Amino acid sequence: MEKFHTCSCFFRDNIFLEEYKLHVRFVSENQFRKEYQNILRSLGCVSESQFRDVLGKIHAEIERRQTQKLRSAERAATIREIYTPLHQHVYHLQESFLAPEFLQLVKYCIASDATMEGLMKLIQTEAAPRVFRFPVFRKEFCKDFIEELEHFEQSDAPKGRPNTMNNYGILLNELGFDESFITPLREVYLHALTALLYSDCGGSCLDSHKAFVVKYAMREDLDLSYHYDNAEVTLNVSLGKDFTEGNLFFGDMRQVPLSETECVEVEHHVTEGLLHRGQHMHGALPISSGTRWNLIIWMRASRERNKLCPMCGKRPTLVESDGFSDGFTMDPDDTSSNVSCSLT
Repeated sequence: MEKFHTCSCFFRDNIFLEEYKLHVRFVSENQFRKEYQNILRSLGCVSESQFRDVLGKIHAEIERRQTQKLRSAERAATIREIYTPLHQHVYHLQESFLAPEFLQLVKYCIASDATMEGLMKLIQTEAAPRVFRFPVFRKEFCKDFIEELEHFEQSDAPKGRPNTMNNYGILLNELGFDESFITPLREVYLHALTALLYSDCGGSCLDSHKAFVVKYAMREDLDLSYHYDNAEVTLNVSLGKDFTEGNLFFGDMRQVPLSETECVEVEHHVTEGLLHRGQHMHGALPISSGTRWNLIIWMRASRERNKLCPMCGKRPTLVESDGFSDGFTMDPDDTSSNVSCSLT
């Protein structure tokens, strides 16, 4: 497997302050005060002690990111040692897990005469531009998958936070799903669709991913703030269980200010996936009852992100890492000794 890297912006950019629903960049305290103190005051952070509390949370997040690679490897090793799966079969992708409608879409897309126009007659489009909906899994698989996730959640095995915005969920690479499930799902099935739907933004050359599940429940995370993904293309699958409300909403691309955006609400049904561009701003409205699990796959194209980091908007400076990392690869023609860009 080709060696993948991360971008140095990972350690300072796109830090989410949950209390204020604000993403920030931190280089120094002076820089942070100059850029964000007035904004934070308008959001209710008015005292020096509140501001100091924010700084403490930022420093803790930076420390988490700096040690993430080591801690993730340690968790994965411990999980392999002490955790016994409930449903071993769900760790290995089988075509019987997949919805017939999804397989039909894939069959069309891999045909030599497949066209975008033909695919548009088969796939469901949404009011949000270039957001597509289709069944991904069978209900029986979703049930077994959630039972496995809940079994792991209730075990003594260590758990990592899926990203900076979701507090509840599971990193699937640590649990052992990458090689035998997510990678073949991306390469054998999803690539056929993304190559036609998103050829202009890396859909035809996706070569890595980050996959995780997120959980929404009463007294836990209920919703997800407006954001964009560290991905060229994202698949978001609703796995279940029983819940009410909690639709997704989409705005414009990340370059367009929210004040100039009209958001569109999109329903999310169990077993179905929503496919969209990673830089398409979106969020999740709160559930009002029940529990919902979602599978998220951030699919990445090194050919695209090597030119421009999707998180900091600059040419990436790369930092060595393990696994798929953040999907950057070293340009063989680049003699620079630097290696670094990423936001998770």
